[in-house]
Amino acid sequence: MLDRRFVLENIDAVRDNCERRGIHLDLSRFVSLEEQRKRLQQQVDDLNRSANELAKSIPKAAKEEKPALIEQGKTLRTQRAEAEQALQDVVQEADALLAAIPNMSHPESPAGGEEDSREIGRGKTPLPAYAFQPKDHVELGEALDLIDLEAGAKVAGHGFYFLRNEAVLLDMALQSFALHRLVQEGFTLVSTPDLARNEVLAGTGYVPRGPETQIYSIADSDLSLIATSEITLAGMLSGKILEQADLPILLCGHSHCFRTEAGAHGRASRGLYRVHQFTKVEMFAFTTPDASAAMHERLKAIECQLFDDLGIPYRILDIATGDLGAPAYRKYDLEAWMPGRGEAGEFGEVTSTSNCTDYQARRLNIRYRPQGGGRPQHLHMLNGTAVATSRALIAVLENYQQADGSIQVPEVLRPYVGKDVIGPR
Repeated sequence: MLDRRFVLENIDAVRDNCERRGIHLDLSRFVSLEEQRKRLQQQVDDLNRSANELAKSIPKAAKEEKPALIEQGKTLRTQRAEAEQALQDVVQEADALLAAIPNMSHPESPAGGEEDSREIGRGKTPLPAYAFQPKDHVELGEALDLIDLEAGAKVAGHGFYFLRNEAVLLDMALQSFALHRLVQEGFTLVSTPDLARNEVLAGTGYVPRGPETQIYSIADSDLSLIATSEITLAGMLSGKILEQADLPILLCGHSHCFRTEAGAHGRASRGLYRVHQFTKVEMFAFTTPDASAAMHERLKAIECQLFDDLGIPYRILDIATGDLGAPAYRKYDLEAWMPGRGEAGEFGEVTSTSNCTDYQARRLNIRYRPQGGGRPQHLHMLNGTAVATSRALIAVLENYQQADGSIQVPEVLRPYVGKDVIGPR
């Protein structure tokens, strides 16, 4: 969340930012609640002081004065209880409004919605030119016995799937390729739980309950299935005070991811593109505030290098403010070329990287102690997808398809897959 004082001192800028993001909040109500909070807090403090002074005076008072003083004490306690309840109600409403305010946006982020995101670059691999009509990954996967969507739907419902034969090897290969590369980049590998407490989800900006949630929650518990290991990696350090000398901390999370993807259907979401479960290798960084912008560029560069080495064409988007998640200050997406998507191929999102500045750190109370002393400060937190295997599989299968229906294995994945070509059985 944003700092409370920052919001009050920059209310017009915060209101403008909400409008840029398409979020409508009653910030005037927040200002009013904060004024009430200060007034009620002063009232509670005054009543506490009066009650303490009265309690000290009773033992010294004359016998005939004590009954009146005791009665006065009861009245003060009643007034204090009422003021404390009023304060609690105001604080609860103000905190809920504060938590709903999105992060500020980078001044260079394009204004508008999804269609207004700005292309800022392309990958090294050019778009493929085929002498045949390319198929989509569903047709390829069914023909080569790699993907079984029908069995997935029968066992778990729409949006689930079985991978078979070399698709399993490709899925594992993509994970191993990303994991080994991130070790070389100085990341610490972490295999995380697939569940997290709802307070951790809320701390990272995810909504664990309610009609708008994309989260699967566990009945009769405070646990939910994670949508990304960003949640668990952030939660690892909640409540901690780190030393500046130990920053940056670079973590590589490996986990399953679960998303309800409510309402997401249609040709563009066909097959593996929008599913309820997939495996992801996630990058996560904890940095000082002055280092986060450079770290964001570094995470983007790693994503680009991974897909350049995979030989997948892609474009880089600077995401528009109206399409940013609440925690993100700035976000870049990589969209891979998917020849079987749409009539003549389309780009589809495969990775994203976000600089969340101190938005999540405030919610999770993660701070660092500056070198040379001083009060602990909230650090900055960033995340980025290395590989989300379901969508990376789409890009590999569709870009590496051959005229005879076979699939070439990207050179960097061949040591993991154990073959150069996936052919018909």
